[in-house]
This record gives sequence, structure tokens and C-alpha cells, in this order.
Amino acid sequence: MAKNSKKISSQSELTQERQDKIEMEGVVVDALPGTWFKVEVEGGHEILATLSGKLRMNHIHILPGDQVMVEVSPYDMSRGRISWRR
Repeated sequence: MAKNSKKISSQSELTQERQDKIEMEGVVVDALPGTWFKVEVEGGHEILATLSGKLRMNHIHILPGDQVMVEVSPYDMSRGRISWRR
């Protein structure tokens, strides 16, 4: 029996998944348990966001009032990932 598995043929297919993101600037409104944050982005919308891997690895602290850059998927605009703190 042969396995039906999809193998990635090149590096460009790996990075293609991350290209469909929307980057927005916002301000952290509230810090929630489990490294989740409420972020108010341009236009007055609130997004529930978590920390990206680099911020976790480098122990970057995020506090209410910080300006951040949030990556949001076009499929679910209510959740995102904090990728940068200004």
C-alpha cells in the first residue's frame, strides 16, 4: 500500500503560506492570561492576539499601552499574532 502524503518540493512553498497575512499597527489595551492580549488596531477594532515565537524566545515583555505590529490572517480578522513591539 502506498501512502498518500504531500511532500513539499521547495522552500518557496513553505514561505508561501506566510505571505497571505495582513500587518496592522495597534495599541495593547489589556493583558490576558496565557500571553494573550487585546489589541486595538486602526479603525477602532479590537483583536485578540498572542506573541510570536521570536518575542517569546527573547523574553520581550508586552504591557498595556505598548504600540505593536500585529499579523492578521484574512480568514479570521478577530485573532492575530504580535510580531513587533515599538
